Amino acid sequence: MIITWILSLLTLLSTLVMELERLAALEVIALNTYVESQKQFIAAEKSLLECEQYIANVALLPNSPCHLQSVGKNLWLVSSKGKPRLEVMVLWDEKKTIATRLNWRQNFD
Repeated sequence: MIITWILSLLTLLSTLVMELERLAALEVIALNTYVESQKQFIAAEKSLLECEQYIANVALLPNSPCHLQSVGKNLWLVSSKGKPRLEVMVLWDEKKTIATRLNWRQNFD
């Protein structure tokens, strides 16, 4: 009787250890996924900033990291090419040569 009780305790403890290992592995995977997605998000934002600087001289960007599309008088839609896909609406002031963001959004494909 006591041996059965001890064996059941050992089984419960081994199951607990297995579950803790599984949860620790899932936590590591979640953390790595979070860090990688933040890196991709920052890279997409940097590409948008680079494109905003060259709106007046679109021809100067031979390998543009983003799509530029004119949507009206001095309005440009700038979107990143990679994932995550970010889009900003930019107002280009020709007199001051300044690009001003009007809105920002993440485009989910």
